[in-house]
Amino acid sequence: MVLDAIETTCVYCGCGCGLYLHVEDSKIIAVTPSMKPPARGRLCAKGWLLHGFANHPDRLREPLMRRGDRYVQTSWSEALSFIAKSFADIKRDSGPDALAVLTSAKATNEENYLLMKLCRAALGTNNIDNVARLCHAPTLFALGSSLGSGSMTNPIESLLHSDLIMIIGSNTTEQHPVVSFYVMEARRNGAKIIVMDPRRTQIAEIADLHLQMRPGTDIALLNAILNVVIREGMIDEEFIRSRTDGFDEVHDRVAEYTPEAAERICGVPAELIHDAAVMYGSAGDAAIVYAMGITQHAHGTDNVQAIVNLALATGNLGRDGSGIYPLRGHQNVQGACDMGALPDYYTGYQKVSAFREKFEDSWNVELPASQGRTAIEIMRSAGSEIRGMYISGENPALSYPDSSRIRSALESLDLLVVADIFPTETTRMADVVLPIASFAEKCGTVTSTERKVQLIRKAIDPPGNALPEWVVAAKLLEIFGISAGYDSSAAVMREIAALTPSYGGISHERLERGGIHWPCPTQEHPGTPVLYRDGFPRGRALFRHVDQHEYGDGRFTLIIGRSQYHFHTGSMTRRVCILEREVPEAFVDVNPKDAASLRIRNGTGVILESESGTIRARARLSDSVSSGTLFMPFHFRESPANMLTGWQLDPHSKIPSLKITSVSIRREGA
Repeated sequence: MVLDAIETTCVYCGCGCGLYLHVEDSKIIAVTPSMKPPARGRLCAKGWLLHGFANHPDRLREPLMRRGDRYVQTSWSEALSFIAKSFADIKRDSGPDALAVLTSAKATNEENYLLMKLCRAALGTNNIDNVARLCHAPTLFALGSSLGSGSMTNPIESLLHSDLIMIIGSNTTEQHPVVSFYVMEARRNGAKIIVMDPRRTQIAEIADLHLQMRPGTDIALLNAILNVVIREGMIDEEFIRSRTDGFDEVHDRVAEYTPEAAERICGVPAELIHDAAVMYGSAGDAAIVYAMGITQHAHGTDNVQAIVNLALATGNLGRDGSGIYPLRGHQNVQGACDMGALPDYYTGYQKVSAFREKFEDSWNVELPASQGRTAIEIMRSAGSEIRGMYISGENPALSYPDSSRIRSALESLDLLVVADIFPTETTRMADVVLPIASFAEKCGTVTSTERKVQLIRKAIDPPGNALPEWVVAAKLLEIFGISAGYDSSAAVMREIAALTPSYGGISHERLERGGIHWPCPTQEHPGTPVLYRDGFPRGRALFRHVDQHEYGDGRFTLIIGRSQYHFHTGSMTRRVCILEREVPEAFVDVNPKDAASLRIRNGTGVILESESGTIRARARLSDSVSSGTLFMPFHFRESPANMLTGWQLDPHSKIPSLKITSVSIRREGA
């Protein structure tokens, strides 16, 4: 038997693992990893089982339109004509800013670009955002303003050259397993590992040092490490003098963050803080790896800035083995931002305020000048200022904070259009549901967490009449009279490259030979795996002092995260029987001492309550969390953790505080 083996890129986290889809009789029957980096012959459990959802019978197959309390099947022509007319009516009656678009981190670069173009050129609004607003918006703001690019500075492979790897706010072995393979290989090669996390995770178990701080006290801990690095003369004075600004203020103000002062705030012994600082400061090439444990806070931007300050002070940028590694949670969350699915940027982070005329000339249309709303601001305005919305491949009814409020907002819209591959809690509220092709059923590009642009390739046909979303967006552009003429996703990428300096040398044809790290300005340019070797795009990198924010209110602190067997809201992984078997329902980790005082046993039903809502889950006794701290995954509609979270926003990046929430917990029936 001969099977077709189609090389493509995994759809789950941002690692960008290459893999092969093995096809027989138009069905994917197996998955194997690519030997190219970053996968190098390895995948996580979700990656090995990708074919489980692609072939699932629940797939959306035909466009659906709401008729009263039920959906009826319709044609693409009727659905798209209805959408265009309805959006046009809202635009005429209430103005273009009564409309909004939320794009998807599971969509390709080409799809995100065309949806961005649809929003700005056809609908006439900058009200566009993507799921990065809920995960790495602080990375974009802090790294962008301080260094010049809001992205990972080094490729994943660079960790193999590190003398020390500091991991903070990242459950790496479970959420980015392929990155953890590199960390463990570096450790075998002699690298030291420091983990800073309120939970005792798998990666913490193998670390040389684990600093188990109180949730929300990252800044105090990072500032104390910087304090020791400065006091003990481990800063890179030449790097600071020649390549940075703002160090003197940081130097003076972190003086108050002694290890002893930080211990009182974060609960980590001063001696351990000192040891971690000396270990980091004395390393030749030190890397800092972080994820949403750092960013998903009402002060997430300041958390990231504290990391930047530490890397700048020690000169750990611009070299293999050094750098800052924000780990993205979705396959193409980096690409969605690169493509301008943001309220204040076009492609390649070209500001709307500065580059509007360039895009007007290219698209031959007048574009909106005012900055648009961010994702949560859009939801806050739904049903009042916002009357119509297009949502691509996301499930905000389960993934956004304060789920009850989100659902009320979506239900209040005059028109809600949702494009997805499966029915979700969000499609069930839509007026129009559009069936779109999955990653295995279309061609295009995605950009991984390491800024690596890669191809995804079509392996099978989409089910029924489902279409690639770039085709859907192109058809809508044509209905609105915006000249398109795209005959392939490769043609869309050619337009992206023409408008986007950092993607200027990237094409589908070049990517057939392998992925390329942007910036890649010309066809002859090899790409840029390591940023800042010779300087910073903004000229000189910028220190900015940040202070510890208030945290906790005396109740339990709930940390919300993921299970290694599920992804996001579970629309894909919960349809894979092996993954669902491993973790079939929600749980909340409770420290055994707290459980004893609350008369809770393993498996006991518990009630969690916050200012936003109340949910039920089963307790799982675990010493991975400290007394006073709880942990719960958010994948499960039966126990939606985001019913408990609120809408407190980071003032810089507008990310909501999803990671930690004050709650009460009691035994069910108590």
